[in-house]
Parts: sequence; C-alpha cells; structure tokens
Amino acid sequence: MSFMRRNLLAMAGVAGLSALAASFGATQAEAQEVTLRMHQFLPAQANVPKYVLDVWADKVEAESNGRIKIQRFPSMQLGGTPPELIDQVIDGVADIVWTVAGYTPGRFPRTEVFELPFMMTNAEATSKAYWTIAEEQMLDQDFKDFHTIGVWVHGPGLIHSKEPIRKVADLNGVKLRAPTRVTNMLFSSLGATPVGMPVPAVPEALSKGVIDATVIPWEVAGILKVPELVTNHTEFPGASLYTTAFIFAMNKDKYDSLPDDLKAVIDANSGLEFSGWAGKTMQAYDAPTRKVAVERGNNIIELTPDEVQEWRDASQPTIDAWVKEMNDKGLDGTALLEEARGLIAKYTDGN
Repeated sequence: MSFMRRNLLAMAGVAGLSALAASFGATQAEAQEVTLRMHQFLPAQANVPKYVLDVWADKVEAESNGRIKIQRFPSMQLGGTPPELIDQVIDGVADIVWTVAGYTPGRFPRTEVFELPFMMTNAEATSKAYWTIAEEQMLDQDFKDFHTIGVWVHGPGLIHSKEPIRKVADLNGVKLRAPTRVTNMLFSSLGATPVGMPVPAVPEALSKGVIDATVIPWEVAGILKVPELVTNHTEFPGASLYTTAFIFAMNKDKYDSLPDDLKAVIDANSGLEFSGWAGKTMQAYDAPTRKVAVERGNNIIELTPDEVQEWRDASQPTIDAWVKEMNDKGLDGTALLEEARGLIAKYTDGN
C-alpha cells in the first residue's frame, strides 16, 4: 500500500471518529444530567424538608428520568447562616434554597403583606394569594435576582410561653422571639421585648432564659421540642395572629442553563398549585405537635372571640404603620393590602 493511500485511509478514519464523537456529544447534550444542591436551615427530619422539599425533589428526579439529581443539604451544611441563604442562591453557593423572606428585613417588602396580623385564613389559600401577587409584582422586581420555584406561608402562628398569656397586657416585658420584621413591629407595639434570631436558635434561647416566649406554628414547635421547654400555648381559634412568608428559589444562571425539557420539569413543579400544596402540607403537620402538647398536660389557652377581638384591635396600628411605610416607599401599601385580602378570600372560598 502506498504511503499516500495509507494517509488517505488514516484521514478517513479520523474523520469518521470525529463524526462519531460529534454524534455522541450531541446525544450526551440531549440527555444532559444535572446535579443541583438544595440548601436549607432545618434538620432533614423536620416536617418541611421531609414532607415538602424532599417530596418535591423526588418528584423532579423521577419526572426527569433521573437526569436531574438533587443533593439535599439540611441544617446549613453548605456553610453560612440562615439569613445568608438568599445570597447563596444568587451567588451560586447553592443551586436551590428554601428560606424565610424576612431573614433579610426590608429586602422583599411586598412579601410582608401576608405576615400582617390576622391576615391569613389558611396556609393553602394564603400561599396561593402570595404566588399570585408574586407573579404579578415580585418575580421581576423583588425576586429578579433568582428564579422563583414557589412561595408559601405556614399555618396559623401562636404564642408559646413559660407564663400564661391571654390578654395583650400579659406580654408586657416578655422577651419574645419573633421571626420577621413585621412580627417584631407587632409584638414591640403590644408591649413585648422582641429578640431576633433564626428559628434553629430557639430551643437554646428558651432553655437558657434568653427568651421567655416564642411565636411559631405548631409544626415547627415539634422539631424544636418547644412543648418540652414551655408549658403554655396561646391559640386564636378561627383567626391567625400572624404567619411567615417563605421563598423557594433556584439560581437563575443554573435554571437558564438547563435544556428545555429539564426546564419543563422544574416548571411543572413550580407555581400556584405547588405553592398552595406546600402551604397546605406545612399546616397539616400542626396537629401532631399540638397533640403532643396536650398529652404532656401543657396549658392550651384557646381565646374566646371577644378575647381575639382585643388582640385584633391592638394589632391595627401595626397594619396602619406598615401601609404608611409602603406608601412612603412608593409601593402603594393600601392597594397591596386590599389585593392580598381579596385574593386570600377568593382562594379560601375555593374560586
């Protein structure tokens, strides 16, 4: 065989291998596999990681036929503190985070409308209202630096305390942990001394006397062993003293880098129905912890309608102050409050 012929055959072989490699590369691109790191602040066995975040992640993995892998990092295992979570997802330290909007006070002002006293009815309806306003006003403003998967709130918040609290006056001088800027405004105006801290710090703060009381929903109180640390729980039957707004977010560049079929998987597990389901699921786990407190013989203080009305009246100045503050920022707090109330009523009625 001549030298030239051998060279031509060799070149043909290289070309064939190159074509095969290109074809293989295209196939690989079509079947791209993606690993996403999901970071949040609660232990893996807590209700939200176990019954909301892990269920969501498992569903995404299954619907992507295993092409999306989601690594779960509970209890801040990727480092940092809970207030840093939102910047971690923006900066790419984590690909997905679940966090409290109020961990960075004032950063997401529109979310606060859902945290106002006696605003929510139930977590599902309020979460759907939250998503609706988020889609209208927040995704390209408050939330523009990340891709929003879902937003929701927890079930009705209540007071867990070492000493009984029935009347507003019972709060005078009580060192109380509240979760957000709005709830700190509220309890300060009602006579308590608010003490800010992320929720994982609550058990130690209660046991060491740093705080005398905390406001959280029943389902969070369970994982924190609050019924073992205090003996009094003040409920507002038929009403909700407050709730907390959450954000479930993805790094924008990571989302944009996904092939269209994998974006579709994320999209199918995002939005209105997912947000409503997450809120409903979170509230569903209030009952088991309440049962534990009852079985321990703790004092469940169920306020009468007249007693609830005293708290409503005392809370109105917080609502008025928030509306004025938003109006002063040019956000039309009056309209936002009216729209949120209307949407909560709509979704509560099942429309």
